[in-house]
Amino acid sequence: MENKREKNLMNMASKLDAITNSDGEITKLAFSIVEDKDDSATVELCKKISEFAKNEIKQIVQIAQALKDEIVSYYGYIRVKEICNDKKLLPVEEEKSLGELLNELDELVGLKKVKAAVNDLIAYQKVQKLREKEGLFSSKSTLHLAFTGNPGTGKTTVARIVGRIYKQIGLLSKGHFLEVSRTDLIAGYQGQTALKVKEVIERAKGGVLFIDEAYSITENDHSDSYGRECLTELTKALEDYRDDLVVIVAGYTEPMKLFFESNPGLKSRFNTFIEFEDYDEEELDGIMNMMCKKNDYVLSKNGVEKVKAIIAYGVAHKGEEFANGRLVRNLYEDMVMNHARRVNGIDKPSREDLMELKADDIPSVAEKED
Repeated sequence: MENKREKNLMNMASKLDAITNSDGEITKLAFSIVEDKDDSATVELCKKISEFAKNEIKQIVQIAQALKDEIVSYYGYIRVKEICNDKKLLPVEEEKSLGELLNELDELVGLKKVKAAVNDLIAYQKVQKLREKEGLFSSKSTLHLAFTGNPGTGKTTVARIVGRIYKQIGLLSKGHFLEVSRTDLIAGYQGQTALKVKEVIERAKGGVLFIDEAYSITENDHSDSYGRECLTELTKALEDYRDDLVVIVAGYTEPMKLFFESNPGLKSRFNTFIEFEDYDEEELDGIMNMMCKKNDYVLSKNGVEKVKAIIAYGVAHKGEEFANGRLVRNLYEDMVMNHARRVNGIDKPSREDLMELKADDIPSVAEKED
């Protein structure tokens, strides 16, 4: 697990380094984080992310945000908050209205069944809240959710939207959104994990606690006792604070089944299970078109054909590690980087040059497999 996070962090740092012409400085800071767990390097990298988040070039802002997400995934949300957010070094996401959040959910490509399930859930909770105000019986069922599915199917995105919607419809006293990983929940030695989980719960009370890759709590054979200790405390909190805490767990379908089987009382604490299906070719094409449009890029005719071919190949040959939306995002980032290299060599590039992604900018299927 940690090697994967290290690789993702270094890869995204390298991309930001390249697109901002930072001469390896960002990569060096990321290396210091991975090798030395260097807080000062983390602070410096957070500063740079904050600066790049204000850039006028959308692609730089996008990659800076992605690097911030990788740092959070690597360290754990709480640790990064202690190092960076308390110093106001990472950009804070803007508050959105209920209408804006519902539109944001609706505008996501595909996810028809997921959207229907989420909208039904929201409608039910809103009506229960109205019934409560009128003195009528209202269900006291838990609000906890489980999102399952392959990577890149939008689980984290939807979880964040649902968390903020819960805030807007008044289901929670505070409505803040706290994202944690295994690092935030599991201590390094016996007896301390329960204390660590309690601290996380205290921070999350009144809001939404989101645990991505929740199965990682129990998947490490060498720390199984720590995982059991964590789940015991977490399961207790799911019941004790059910009226003012929402826990959303997410992860691959099969590992999540094992996660729920690892503690007898865990599954009963969750009322809603939503499966995120893989995207089909048309939906992945739609995600690519949306990303290009959002960032003021246009695919040439040959470029459209080449992208479709790569996506079709990916869907036809997908295995257990099929990346869904991440396949498209990685392809898009490679295209934009290749475009930047090409256009940088043009003397006085036109507006069309700056916008058009040509077939030559798009990696071949063979390159994507490498």
